Amino acid sequence: MAGEAGGAGGSERPSLRYGHAGFAKRGEDYFLVKPDCLRVPGDTSTAFSVFAVFDGHNGVSAAVYSKEHLLEHVMSALPPDIGRDDWLQALPRALVAGFVKADIDFQRKGEVSGTTATLVVVDGFTVTVASVGDSRCILDTQGGEVQLLTVDHRLEENAEERERVTASGGEVGRLNLFGGQEVGPLRCWPGGLCLSRSIGDMDVGEFIVPIPHVKQVKLSNIGGRLIIASDGIWDALPSEAAAKACRGLPAELAAKLVVKQALKKSGLKDDTTCVVVDIIPSDYRLTSPQLSPKRNQSKFKSLLFGRRSHSSIGKLGGKSASFGSVEELFEEGSAMLEERLGRNLSLKATSAPLRCAICQVDQEPFESMMTEKGGSYCSSPCAPWGGPYLCLECRKKKDAMEGKRSSHSTACR
Repeated sequence: MAGEAGGAGGSERPSLRYGHAGFAKRGEDYFLVKPDCLRVPGDTSTAFSVFAVFDGHNGVSAAVYSKEHLLEHVMSALPPDIGRDDWLQALPRALVAGFVKADIDFQRKGEVSGTTATLVVVDGFTVTVASVGDSRCILDTQGGEVQLLTVDHRLEENAEERERVTASGGEVGRLNLFGGQEVGPLRCWPGGLCLSRSIGDMDVGEFIVPIPHVKQVKLSNIGGRLIIASDGIWDALPSEAAAKACRGLPAELAAKLVVKQALKKSGLKDDTTCVVVDIIPSDYRLTSPQLSPKRNQSKFKSLLFGRRSHSSIGKLGGKSASFGSVEELFEEGSAMLEERLGRNLSLKATSAPLRCAICQVDQEPFESMMTEKGGSYCSSPCAPWGGPYLCLECRKKKDAMEGKRSSHSTACR
């Protein structure tokens, strides 16, 4: 599968070339490609694109649900009628709300499957990535610098996540065989999941949270390449090796080569899914009439994926002061909703309905206060909440994720 999304809103916006490849062993990997999204219906100047990889486990239901509904939950959490800059600034918070909403809705189905989720939003040269689990997105810049835009939520490698899970009521340990021998990677018990964050997994415990790590960067006007893939790729290939293996190839062939290299190194031990997205300045589109396809492709290779030029590599976090540099706009990985949704929205008893920051359901202030302060909900174990309004169900979800109350306890009588 290959495709192209043309630039919109003027020549300063890049074009996208993208391709996908994969092999199935269990058939639990899914991907999403939506290159033609619009912030404002009918207005092509508000175009953005979305790419995602979902690696399911214990069945495919969670991965399928996330592919079909995660994006709409994120979009519903974004304020309407705002400009592009405000939209991009609101996007990290909306991604958190959308991931949590997807988890709540899927768990209502009563199914026990779970999934990783790596969702990438490309708007012009701005890239925003939200991820739970161990699927990964990397950025290969013009200078040959490879940057990891996600954090792996594996208990084996992530000490901070191990501490959070145990503090919230879970246990972390290896599989214990007869005779007391411990084998395999660190897992969370109950359930035996190797990940500390996912969507679904209702049989494991609410301390396995759907709150994503979010990173937003702005590429320089030279563009770059994104490689989004499931752990079937990353268990076989380091990030640098995957990026280097496919430099100089168009996106579709690059995705196929990354998969081929992973299979060559480790065999088909797991599902392997790879999506490659090239963010191409409009001046260097391969279809440009000024250059023949061969000459233009060669120029494109040298600009984006040629030999390393250390003098042109910019430092992440600073302003784009050099050719090929990347500016970090936002990064947050906390698993605490109060930190992720913010404290700037107060609960005021007005006649207007309050809207839950996660599920986007309106509730009358009087009703919400009676529900939380009356006899139908025991709020005494809950820490004071300084963030935006959460409805009863989302508040209970928040408390359960933090180990403050059982996710199955809904009333105090």
